[in-house]
Amino acid sequence: MSSSEHVEAVLQGILVVDSTQALAGPYLAMMLGDLGADVIKVERPDGGDQARGWGPPFAGGESSYFMAVNRNKRSFTCNFKNPAGLEALHKLLDRADVFINNERREATRRQMGVDYATLAVRNPKLVYCSITGFGMSGPYEGRAGYDIIAQGMSGMMPLTGLPDSPPMRYPASIADLATAMYGLSAILGALLVRQRTGRGQYLDMTLIESQSLWSIIHAAAYFQTGERPKKLGNDHPSIVPYGTFRAQDGYLIIGCASESLWHKLCAILGLEQVRDDPRYCVNSERVQRRDEVRKILEERLAQRTVAEWCVELEAAQIPSGPIYDVPQMLADPHMEARGFIVKQEHPTAGTLRTLASPLHFSDTPVSYRLPPPLLGEHTDQVLRELGYSEEEIRRLHEGGAV
Repeated sequence: MSSSEHVEAVLQGILVVDSTQALAGPYLAMMLGDLGADVIKVERPDGGDQARGWGPPFAGGESSYFMAVNRNKRSFTCNFKNPAGLEALHKLLDRADVFINNERREATRRQMGVDYATLAVRNPKLVYCSITGFGMSGPYEGRAGYDIIAQGMSGMMPLTGLPDSPPMRYPASIADLATAMYGLSAILGALLVRQRTGRGQYLDMTLIESQSLWSIIHAAAYFQTGERPKKLGNDHPSIVPYGTFRAQDGYLIIGCASESLWHKLCAILGLEQVRDDPRYCVNSERVQRRDEVRKILEERLAQRTVAEWCVELEAAQIPSGPIYDVPQMLADPHMEARGFIVKQEHPTAGTLRTLASPLHFSDTPVSYRLPPPLLGEHTDQVLRELGYSEEEIRRLHEGGAV
């Protein structure tokens, strides 16, 4: 594509109204914004998204947590309990293509006038994405749900950590992030269907199902054997060697998911005898003797440093790598070359750095147009777009509607 050609974004012309807080909904809305959608973040005037207060750290009075997942949005403050505020919100939703909501109780949604039945009558083309802990049906409907609860009930916490450790939460909010990723797929799918039918639809996304789906391999094994999955630390349940291994000065990662890779690894380590030993020559046998295999490999790996082994293993095209902390990951030249760090000027925090979208399009690239908004920063701008006059906007402010 030549530089003179006009590049359209994936979601150019799509209006998203995001009334969510915390992580799952805001991250989903940010991904839609990165794809070019006009995302309007609806917040309470008295504090806004609860994540604005989650810290430290803060920069320029803004929470780094909030700023991590709220770029490419405009902040519109609205008091749902004020009739004029609710009217302004309804005018906005009448124009919207997508509405994301994480109020867990249907009765509260109806009381607020933002339930799907109400909005679909006003705007039949609306794609309504609900994000809750447990969904809008079933015995747990309406139950409060945070990421850690979904992690705990997904079957994954008892499998995380070393064999002798207590149930362990993954250090990132992966239930929230998983729900956001599946929500992105659902919304894009619903928009595609709308092109054919002219109608939107209701999407019922849950933290518990999004997280529990990550046990898909463990669940399949349990269905086959009836055996409870075991905690294996960094090892893979079905592939050996595949995990972290100690070298002379630390740990590295080695993954041999085929017999050809196992043969290459044995050649690099000078373990031809082990390669041809019937106890270790095929993966199914190595899985049964994973501790023996680890001991044999680590005796050889102890002879060199992590960096030395990484060079040699990479040269042999054996999947491997170092183990980074966050600063090391951010400093890796490959991440820089991929444009993984986004820099934006924020009105109070100065130069703000966040992580880029992992989505790469050849013809319709993602873009980073707006820094995370200050609370209510774009309220008047949005009201003008909805047709309010300056006098009407003044009265809305004075009446506590926005």
